[in-house]
Amino acid sequence: MPMMLFRTFTILLVALVTGLAFAHVLESPAKMQYEAAMYIALQKSLYVQWGPPNVGGLIEPVAIISTALLAFFGRNTIRSLWLPLGALSALLIGFPVVFFVLVAPANGVFMATTLSSIPVNWKVLRANWELGHAIRFGLQFTALSLLVLLSALDAKKDIADTQRNG
Repeated sequence: MPMMLFRTFTILLVALVTGLAFAHVLESPAKMQYEAAMYIALQKSLYVQWGPPNVGGLIEPVAIISTALLAFFGRNTIRSLWLPLGALSALLIGFPVVFFVLVAPANGVFMATTLSSIPVNWKVLRANWELGHAIRFGLQFTALSLLVLLSALDAKKDIADTQRNG
């Protein structure tokens, strides 16, 4: 029972992280049409709560650690090891790799930008930021799917065991 609760906790954390990235994906078509001043104003105001030390910036590392612990403590079967390891790999590619290659550099420039000093390459930075979050969403959704699959397969096994043992 404790492992089932921990797995549920992990799934919920990964779902929250996935939801943050999905919100970025949903906003992207509109934001790609904005002029520099509007886009940068949004970046500097709308997303403040999404990064550290605020809750948005804390959920992702906790979700990654929780997924790693799930793989470690659930390693008694092949599926209980490989599905969480697959999820962990997807999460680790999304953060730190994709985040620090595509998203963080744009964040740094946009946060330092004033409306009177918009960088010439702001459209490239915007494209990288939006692409980075789309890639992260795909990776996080994959991780979430693997964890839900693990939970479903374990539930199916538990039902079969209960029926067999009467």
